[in-house]
Amino acid sequence: MQTTIAGFGYHDVTTPDGVRISAAVGGSGSPVVLLHGFPQTHLMWRHVAADLAADHTVICPDLRGYGASGKPADTDGRTYAKRAMAADVVAVAREFGFERFALAGHDRGALVAFRAGLDHPGAISHLAVLDVLPTVDMWEAMKGRSAAVGFHLYLMAQPPGLVETLIGAAPDAFFGYFLDLWGRDPGAIPEEIRAAYLAASRDAVPSIVADYRASANIDVEHDLADRAAGRRLGMPVTVLQEDWGAMLGFDAAALWRAWAPDLDHVTMSSGHFMAEEAPTRVVKALRELLAR
Repeated sequence: MQTTIAGFGYHDVTTPDGVRISAAVGGSGSPVVLLHGFPQTHLMWRHVAADLAADHTVICPDLRGYGASGKPADTDGRTYAKRAMAADVVAVAREFGFERFALAGHDRGALVAFRAGLDHPGAISHLAVLDVLPTVDMWEAMKGRSAAVGFHLYLMAQPPGLVETLIGAAPDAFFGYFLDLWGRDPGAIPEEIRAAYLAASRDAVPSIVADYRASANIDVEHDLADRAAGRRLGMPVTVLQEDWGAMLGFDAAALWRAWAPDLDHVTMSSGHFMAEEAPTRVVKALRELLAR
């Protein structure tokens, strides 16, 4: 089973609030941090990271609660706030000597990247977001029957107890469902990578649920406060997105432009797992962003 990115070294970093973050690091040059999505680990960046490492220092952490990183118990509903997870990312970059870095995230990792851009604008030079909306916009955009595609968001928003029991009873079926549903190229996630994703998710049910539960609660509060205060992303931003906005009845580019004045919004023809399904296109977009 593939559990590493070839040519990358692996390191554990303990953040100021005591969470252990596992990160793969490779290459040399200006830093780029890549954050994975659900239900994946840092391995989703294996193709993109190898390309960027030719002329960048590339750091691929497992988010807190995922993969080989620590999975602290959520005692107050804030442990898995994107604000806390964004602070992890800044701490990891500093551990490797970088006070300022480019940041790209997919899915859950994109929400962390978005929060890092708002909370730590001095640390983030460029920001790339793959296939997600800001949390508050996502909840506002989901309406009626079309919102059924996001059933898992509502499921994992429920109070602790029942959800963890339900998912824990059949974790491979639950997490595997999304790997099958959201991709367009079955060969993009080989069986050994799929097995690694399922094994990692199977061992992280409570923390993954806590991550999603935070997105229905504290993360929305943080987004609403920033929107009311007029806070915006000041760095160059690239958003790569499937055209699911049309299906759900919203203009994704317009929603993102409200947060990111310096925006390049690109509609992708790949499936949701674009870093694995269309890595060449993703690398091209990231390199174009870094040149801005």
